[in-house]
Amino acid sequence: MGCFECCIKCLGGVPYASLVATILCFSGVALFCGCGHVALTGTVTILETHFSKVTSDHAMLTDVIQLMQYVIYGIASFFFLYGIILLAEGFYTTSAVKELHSEFKTTICGRCISGMFVFLTYILGVAWLGVFGFSAVPVFLFYNMWSTCAAMRSPMFNLTTNIESICVDVRQYGIIPWNATPGKACGSTLGDICNTSEFYLSYHLYIVACAGAGATVIALLIYMMATTYNFAVLKFKSREDCCTKF
Repeated sequence: MGCFECCIKCLGGVPYASLVATILCFSGVALFCGCGHVALTGTVTILETHFSKVTSDHAMLTDVIQLMQYVIYGIASFFFLYGIILLAEGFYTTSAVKELHSEFKTTICGRCISGMFVFLTYILGVAWLGVFGFSAVPVFLFYNMWSTCAAMRSPMFNLTTNIESICVDVRQYGIIPWNATPGKACGSTLGDICNTSEFYLSYHLYIVACAGAGATVIALLIYMMATTYNFAVLKFKSREDCCTKF
């Protein structure tokens, strides 16, 4: 076998679907974890500065955000390891399915491991759909505040409505308790909040984090299809009469 034929054979064993899914998964998780971590820090700063100036009123929220940041560290580490494992499993099953290395052989243990990855990937896919939906919540909250500020800057709005009567009350979202002071921002104060760097940065980072969660969902869907196909073919080829019933 010449060098060119050998290269073609090696390239035929590359699990391109798993490779694309791994790159997309790493990118999505990195965006979600990195941007989400910084955005949560900026959210705490905004709340402490403008909406809840008494520490005891938002102490529980601060603890929850710190816990979420630690969970983000765990998610990043887990998916880095899981992506590498799935990519390695993709190389193994692709080579076995295409029978690139001598005679085709598979074991019950190998098929069980492949089935376990299929099941685990389905579970993670469903879980990340929930994460994707949850990551859209802060985007919605920040968008409401940003759209209110944009409306107040409109000349037509200023002629018909008193700006100081326009308020955003974050207590209605359950973020801070109802006894938190001031709990809301109105008029020019609300406009000043929208002009702060913390608000601008946190808003856009939440959008990027949500997009990262969506990319991770797509990557897991690709993983599902690739692992399910490889497991099905491995199970089929393990049968002695596979050639006569294909």
